[in-house]
Amino acid sequence: MNVNVKDGGGGRREGDERDQEVSQRCVCIRLFGSAAGVQSLSLSVFPQAADLSKPIDKRIYKGTQPTCHDFNHLTATAESVSLLVGFSAGQVQLIDPIKKETSKLFNEERLIDKSRVTCVKWVPGSESLFLVAHSSGSMYLYNVEHTCGTTAPHYQLLKQGESYSVHTCKSKSTRNPLLKWTVGEGALNEFSFSPDGKFLACASQDGFLRVFNFDAVELHGTMKSYFGGLLCVCWSPDGKYIVSGGEDDLVTVWCFADCRVIARGHGHKSWVSVVAFDHYTTSVEESEPMEFSGSDEDFQEQMHSGRERANSTQSRLSKRNSTDSRPVSVTYRFGSVGQDTQLCLWDLTEDILFPHLPLSRTRTHTNVMNASGPTNGGSSSSSVLPAPLPRSNSLPHSAAGTGNSKSAASDNPIAAGVSKFATLSLHDRKERHPDKDHKRNHSMGHISSKSSDKLNLLTKTKTDPAKTLGTQLCPRMEDVPLLEPLICKKIAHERLTVLIFLEDCIVTACQEGFICTWARPGKVVSTFAPSASGDYRHTFTVSRGLL
Repeated sequence: MNVNVKDGGGGRREGDERDQEVSQRCVCIRLFGSAAGVQSLSLSVFPQAADLSKPIDKRIYKGTQPTCHDFNHLTATAESVSLLVGFSAGQVQLIDPIKKETSKLFNEERLIDKSRVTCVKWVPGSESLFLVAHSSGSMYLYNVEHTCGTTAPHYQLLKQGESYSVHTCKSKSTRNPLLKWTVGEGALNEFSFSPDGKFLACASQDGFLRVFNFDAVELHGTMKSYFGGLLCVCWSPDGKYIVSGGEDDLVTVWCFADCRVIARGHGHKSWVSVVAFDHYTTSVEESEPMEFSGSDEDFQEQMHSGRERANSTQSRLSKRNSTDSRPVSVTYRFGSVGQDTQLCLWDLTEDILFPHLPLSRTRTHTNVMNASGPTNGGSSSSSVLPAPLPRSNSLPHSAAGTGNSKSAASDNPIAAGVSKFATLSLHDRKERHPDKDHKRNHSMGHISSKSSDKLNLLTKTKTDPAKTLGTQLCPRMEDVPLLEPLICKKIAHERLTVLIFLEDCIVTACQEGFICTWARPGKVVSTFAPSASGDYRHTFTVSRGLL
């Protein structure tokens, strides 16, 4: 199951004393199985709860299954919304679940690509352009105003680089697809546009995260997973950091400006399905690093004090209202869900982002949504990784070389597992177990297919994936801070597939077909009754905790 939410304004409702604004959320639910289909629900935030037994639109597909979908938030209104749906056979459908007008079908004859659609998204700021990724490892740029040809398209090379190539469609008249991207080896599992829409992050089954300048069609930077494929990717609200997750059971934080891994998070026991930033609790402080003069002992004492403050699992935002007069540190909040049925919440704090700078004394708070976009600086391939110091919510590092870290690792079962995890070598593992694949608790084999028509012009990667461990592409576990989750909770009985942060709640969904809303502290979310239709089950629950 997958879920997509479109927040949109409704009309106005006559009240007893004054008009009141009515807002709606249009929720698209994609289901798997024998009765695979797409169901759109209108969830009224005000004045009353929605009747989930009466969706505004419901479609059942036979012979093919919907695999992904995306709303066009730019053109969405209370009377109309453009919804793209990708299918397992390679087609893409454009529908309007509110107007129910005649839909458009792209790649209908499967002449462009026959493999499964893994991700589809509207190009930010565009009313007509959208990008589609396939399990063949190719992406295609479409325009809803153009048609697809009746014959297989012919391509001519536009640009190519290490492990990627971009081609244009060679034809007398403009037709779809406008561009074809061939990226890496294996399936393209997910891609995500930066908040400003200028850059594109791609998570591939070959284990590489590749970040492109979308307009210039150039590779900005690359990262390699610890092992296995990458399944999900997400940008921070200000576009400065990218979080990815995959088959190594880790969440990896990558710095856009420096093009390097700055932290890893270990809390899941199986593959990570979804990562997402919480825009509503993320905060960034604008300040200049303070000038410090004094002895080394005074400096170390202040650094220790700052780490103790950052180690608190209390939300940094709640500290604004506390009696503590100390400044609030930089905090990015993100979450992850996985095939281990667990929800993890993480905090990325100032001592992780700026390990060599003392915490500043004075700050002016601004919301991260108003922060500037990512810097356009090039990659820093010669940058030196920071020394592994104790970090916020992080585990002890073996590089510290102290007896205290060893005892802490033995007392902490997660740390003990990580100490074994950090000694793993890709090359040695392949020699010892040549015929065994990586398997994890609750894990299912990830299906990927190779396109028979993949172009030979694709430049093979010059980097041997087995030799990237210990380099800037894939630093060892002891070379970067290791985060612990603020909270790690089993919330389902089947694999989790959805994580969405909203202003008043968090939305999750699992493979079993249940959708749950988790209320933030101080917020009230209505508890909806399950659908009476019997075809699908929608359970909305209420929970209070560290959200």
